[in-house]
Amino acid sequence: MVGVYRFLLTPRWWGINLFVLLAIPFCVFMGSWQLSRFESRVADHREAGAQATADRTQTPRPLAELLPVDKETSGDRVTATGRYGKQLLVPGRELDGRAGFYVLTLLRTDDGKALPVVRGWLPGNADPAKAPAPPAGDVTVTGALQASETPGDNGVSARGGLPAGQTAAISAASLVNLVPYDVYDAWVTLDRGDSGMKAVPAAAPADTGLDLKAFQNLGYTGEWFVFAGFVVFMWFRLMRREVEFARDAELGLLPEGEQPAAV
Repeated sequence: MVGVYRFLLTPRWWGINLFVLLAIPFCVFMGSWQLSRFESRVADHREAGAQATADRTQTPRPLAELLPVDKETSGDRVTATGRYGKQLLVPGRELDGRAGFYVLTLLRTDDGKALPVVRGWLPGNADPAKAPAPPAGDVTVTGALQASETPGDNGVSARGGLPAGQTAAISAASLVNLVPYDVYDAWVTLDRGDSGMKAVPAAAPADTGLDLKAFQNLGYTGEWFVFAGFVVFMWFRLMRREVEFARDAELGLLPEGEQPAAV
């Protein structure tokens, strides 16, 4: 019986065995890593939800204390004082399943920079005539701090060619050519909609939701573990064929011209 398995000592099978011994732990490691990435995203999603609840009741802090915006400060309540300046519309924004647009007004602060403030949301097509004019004089705004948007991510439009007075994304990079002053790399959505507009809820920080990337990690986890099982299956299948071949050779049942593998 031992002689039947002598093929396992041939150079060919040394190569096969080495490949299997390396492939299985590699697949298990990669599958475990992908699973840890998915679990990390789930934990971030839960933490972001808990943080959003806490943010709604926290005392607002000055803008300077929360910049630059990161996962820790995104969604925190912030307060800033200044004078409203240029007003823009952000088309193609849904709220509660309805199509509409944001009313974005630049708040010029004492340091000369402007803070984009989403004063609220209105239904329908973006129309300057529908957007209420901002209050005059010094104003103090309170709302949720948000990181600059990236066109093409999380439903933010990347299209250009918008009419004058509109922007697709709320970001310093998008606004720098639309306003005559420096802009903070952040924006604020008011706690309460201004002038009868509907308040825009704060968005979760980037990479903290159960988005497509999270479920891709879960899918890759399954793929790596399946591949590990496939390697084991193929090894057993090849070994079984070699055993059957060796037994047939011992019994003289091989077709004419076929020889058993060399030892």
